[in-house]
Formats: sequence, structure tokens, C-alpha cells
Amino acid sequence: MPSTQIIAFDGDRCIASGDIVDVAARVKQTLSAQPQSQILLFDLESSRPVEIDFRGSVADVTARLKTSLSPESAPRGPGRPKLGVVAREVTLLPRHWEWLAAQPGGASVTLRKLIEDARRKTGAKDDARERQESVHRFLSAIAGDKPHYEGVLRALYASDGGHFHALIADWPLDVRRHVERLASELFQEMAEKAPA
Repeated sequence: MPSTQIIAFDGDRCIASGDIVDVAARVKQTLSAQPQSQILLFDLESSRPVEIDFRGSVADVTARLKTSLSPESAPRGPGRPKLGVVAREVTLLPRHWEWLAAQPGGASVTLRKLIEDARRKTGAKDDARERQESVHRFLSAIAGDKPHYEGVLRALYASDGGHFHALIADWPLDVRRHVERLASELFQEMAEKAPA
């Protein structure tokens, strides 16, 4: 299922941001008026590329999206889909299966408990890593030809927000604003954790 909050860039210019259906309609209008446009769509938070079928009219595009986003269109598989439980394959060594089988509640309950415990312990690090990856994804897709690109990446992974912002200061406004938005929580969180 596509993400529901996206952003669209035509080169260095942001042409729309927000709900996927609204952004798709705006992009379709842009493509109809300027077929040569090179539009890139990204998930607003993860910066993963978003694919949309722009064939047909604006109404066709938005209707397809609305259909794909409706809960009834999601394929149902094994598990408890109403609770969000999804069955997938897990491969473990025999001794792991034996240990899981001996746990109260069975393998599924034990695995869920282990995962939740690990998430609690590593949640902040995982969130920071995901934000860094999101910034990196967006930079790689749209800013690889911008001045100081490699320095910006080094500053990102060195958690040097001051240097990062200085290096992107002369980038096109829409690109800079989105990069700053993606990185703002990351650098704020890192500053709060830094020793005084």
C-alpha cells in the first residue's frame, strides 16, 4: 500500500506536499501542462520513492489511488489481519525452535514479546538511524549534483548540524527547506543527548 503523505519535486521545485491523492492530482495537472517535467515523488517521512500510475485523466489517477488505499483492497492472508497480525516465514536453527516451543504462549507470543522488548531498548537509536537514512535517501535522489553534497553527507553522519546547515545554505530554497525539515528532529535530538 502506498504511503498516504508524500512530496513531489519537479527538479529543484516542490510542486505539492501532503495527502497522496491531492499531490497526485497536482502532479497529473503539471504533467498534462508540461509533459517534459521530471517529477520525483517521495514518502514525506521516510523519503522512499513513491510510484503512481499517471495514465488517464486526473479523475482516473485519483480513483485508482483511492481504490488502492481502501482497506477492502488489501489482500487478506493468514494471521489475524483485523488485529494487524500478519503471517510470514521465519527461519531458525532447531535449538531456537525447541526453545520457542517450550515458552508459555508458544512461538508467536514469545517472538512478539522479544521484539517489543528489543524495540523499547533500541527505539531511540533506531529512530535516529531511520531519520538519517531518510535524509540520505532524499539527498541521494535530488541533491547529488549540488555543491558540497559529500560534505553534507559527512556532516549528517557526524551529527554536525551547524556544518550541515552551513553547507546547504545556498541550495535551492525548496530542496533546502525539505532537507532541513527532514533533519531538524535528528539534529535537535542529538544536541539534547550531547554532553554539556
